[in-house]
Amino acid sequence: MFNATNAEDAPQPPKVLTTPLEIAANLRALLQSHDPLIITFHERSQRFQTYLVELDRDSNVLAFDEMIPRDGEKFLAAGEPFKVEGFHDGVRIAWEVNDTLTIDENEGGRVYHGPLPKEVVYHQRRNAFRAALKLAHLVDVQLAGEKLKGEFTGKLLDISATGCKLRFEGDITERLQLGQVYDRFVANLPFGKMTAPVELRYLHYEERIDTTFAGTRFHNMSGLVQRQVERFVFDLQREARRFDKDDF
Repeated sequence: MFNATNAEDAPQPPKVLTTPLEIAANLRALLQSHDPLIITFHERSQRFQTYLVELDRDSNVLAFDEMIPRDGEKFLAAGEPFKVEGFHDGVRIAWEVNDTLTIDENEGGRVYHGPLPKEVVYHQRRNAFRAALKLAHLVDVQLAGEKLKGEFTGKLLDISATGCKLRFEGDITERLQLGQVYDRFVANLPFGKMTAPVELRYLHYEERIDTTFAGTRFHNMSGLVQRQVERFVFDLQREARRFDKDDF
């Protein structure tokens, strides 16, 4: 049965932005929020992470931070075209780069300068509610599988019907690979363990607090796991509403 809620939650078709004002506004959102960007070179399967670190609409210049892992720089230096993809508040923002970028030194690191894109794809995905956990009630998680040596133990920070954000002590970025599917993610939910494969979509080490943050997307979830996730998200929503009502 059709209703307004289903209409709002349905995936929206992608839009192609072509005006400089629209393009600059959306790229600036990625820059100011320090949203991670994924770079993929045409006909290469490896994925690289970077960030926007500079945006000047007047001079039509933007700059990317040094790629992680850095060996992607050789493809960029060779002038290979690549795709950039980022997410901001549930919106996928992506564009193609066919220009050869300049590689410059910046405070001991590297930055890559090039022109602003002439077209940007703007795609509002399904509006999945993302529930944050209170710091006092963070859920223990484990990440393991055939693609990993050993097991990482961390905390679940938030969760939605499509994925979750995790926190791990120390710097584990060198031992994980963006875009990789890890077949054994376990979350110790209040009503039992949930086990599912996850795809790593975001990875960032915060040196100041010696903590690695990871964003994952659930991969080929079973019906049982989907129901567990929906139940947990619903419980968190209900708790959040009760908390807001008590505050009021």
